[in-house]
Amino acid sequence: MSNTYQIYLISDSTGETLDRIFLALKAQFKNIEYKIHSYSFTRTENQILQILDDAKKNKNSVILYTIVDNNLAKYLAGESEQRFIPCFSVLGNLILNFSKILNQRASHEPSGQHVLNEEYYERIEAIQFTMNHDDGNLLNDIDKSDIILVGVSRTSKTPTSIYLANKGFKTSNIPLVNENSLPQKLRENPQQTCVVGLHTDPERLVDLRKNRMNSLKETQNKKYTNIENIKKEVVEAKKTFKKYKWPSIDVTRKSVEETAASIIKIHDIYLNNVK
Repeated sequence: MSNTYQIYLISDSTGETLDRIFLALKAQFKNIEYKIHSYSFTRTENQILQILDDAKKNKNSVILYTIVDNNLAKYLAGESEQRFIPCFSVLGNLILNFSKILNQRASHEPSGQHVLNEEYYERIEAIQFTMNHDDGNLLNDIDKSDIILVGVSRTSKTPTSIYLANKGFKTSNIPLVNENSLPQKLRENPQQTCVVGLHTDPERLVDLRKNRMNSLKETQNKKYTNIENIKKEVVEAKKTFKKYKWPSIDVTRKSVEETAASIIKIHDIYLNNVK
């Protein structure tokens, strides 16, 4: 444990931003041993002192923080320096630099990104829409989708859809059994909205489907996990994407976040072409 870094994540809000930043940061370093200490809604000097007292007890303590109140941020930095604890602001310089560029003062309000504005409610609406249109449901109003994902079973359609919904995109996903499994209105007007095909390596699909069957304790559906059948499914799916001129993404080695980022770029191109 002596080489384990004690990472203190201190936020004046939910801590979600800080969590994501640390995930991106640690991905740049191999073989790092660490333990996370998360403190959300930290908004008083007394809270900070309690955290620092704990951090001082541990070796290799490092503090990362997102605190938008200038006075409280300075207090944390000063007290950390007195205790010889490395302490880094994640947003401080960024907010200051943006303030200069935009020529306006920042609000310095904690949880500012969670304000209940129109964008927030649009995102909630997108999440609700996406959950209702998962796995080929409610196809009668599929034209209301911002994005439609199409792919054979276990190509990460649902998690990708949910991620996109959290970004504000109303997303439907349709399991592709064969071309006839697509809704008729989509076949008749394949460019009515942004449609993206998802495909993956057949060998990878075998593993994913076997794990799925094991979790369901299903042993009868041999065709579902048969490599030759899966290869045919993938080939036919690619032919369908090509026929309807839908861009497609190989998700074999992509995370949901990477796949979603590619889809958003495709969506932007689609909108530009529509205009």
